[in-house]
Amino acid sequence: MQEKTSVTANGLLWFGAGISIAEILTGTLLAPLGFTNGLIAILIGHVIGGAVMLGAGLIGAHTGRNAMETVAISFGRQGFKLFAGLNVIQLIGWTAVMVASGAAAANVIAGIGTNIWSIIIGAFIALWIVLGLKNLGRVNVIVIAALFLLTVVLSYVVFRGDAPSIAGDMTMGAAIELAVAMPLSWLPIISDYTSSAKHPVKAAFVSCGTYFVASCWMFVIGMGAAIYTGESDIALIMLQAGLGVAGIFVVLLSTVTTTFLDAFSAGVSASDIARDIPATVLALIATAIGVILAIVLDVSSFEDFLYLIGSVFAPMTAILLTDFFLLGEDHSRQNIDWLNLLLWIAGFALYRCLLTVETPCGITFPVIVVIMIASFILHTVKNRIM
Repeated sequence: MQEKTSVTANGLLWFGAGISIAEILTGTLLAPLGFTNGLIAILIGHVIGGAVMLGAGLIGAHTGRNAMETVAISFGRQGFKLFAGLNVIQLIGWTAVMVASGAAAANVIAGIGTNIWSIIIGAFIALWIVLGLKNLGRVNVIVIAALFLLTVVLSYVVFRGDAPSIAGDMTMGAAIELAVAMPLSWLPIISDYTSSAKHPVKAAFVSCGTYFVASCWMFVIGMGAAIYTGESDIALIMLQAGLGVAGIFVVLLSTVTTTFLDAFSAGVSASDIARDIPATVLALIATAIGVILAIVLDVSSFEDFLYLIGSVFAPMTAILLTDFFLLGEDHSRQNIDWLNLLLWIAGFALYRCLLTVETPCGITFPVIVVIMIASFILHTVKNRIM
């Protein structure tokens, strides 16, 4: 992460992250709401999740620290290692989910076996890691241009049909939460990239903005696919539309540009714990583990996985935002800040309890607001007493 990347390179990187099979698949779940209500849920969810994602990215931009190093601001120089370890686990899990999803979709279009496709996708992710952020600039221009054109074609294919009635059970609150969950999943890694930019603050805004546009677009494609074609398998839609080779490119490139960020950041977070091993080497190891898990385990369902990520990292980020922007405190010289750790445990428990409660704006927003208020009050009282 030593070389500084341009604002444009960061924007392209995160636009590519937003063009994802996972976003499309999640969008299909919103179809029972209908197009208008589904679109409202997508936009509200991405505004909430995107705002929190931007806040996390700005902390890395202002401090020059990678994502897990910024967590030390709230949890101490030893306490942050808990979240670094959890982050490595969830990023390897994301790598496995994305590789498996991409392989399954590619195999529908060209049936050479999901295991072979998993290995091919893993090889491309490894190539992206070896090229590194600096050298990916020109490659990403070509890749994102190709993806943009192909997704325009896919959008046309999806929305040229008629809208049948869609059966299913989906509330507005649940739909908003699913839309929040995607940008929220990037909270533990956004600062890995904004902190290394030539103009970090601009990079944070551009990165989150381009991701917002791309992710919303993919959600709409997924939702539209389910509404206007009656089909939730995007690979089958590509195949029926005659997008054979082009469909494979969409699946491969979108999977690689998204999963690269997960694997690379897994290496960065792991290097915060095992500092003697280069982040690139650890990222390649994370990629290999992710591919193996994609082959040997059933990782096709990721809705519960999204909620698990939210329950861990939403309260963590709420505490971090409060310390940095509201209190102006930095606990990174302490070993562990026990008050913040207890607040995080409370936030985690609150999130899990609210999974069974229906709210108009999902789960994440109420949890973040409650934890930020509690953190501000408790730290203010603590500072006055001490």
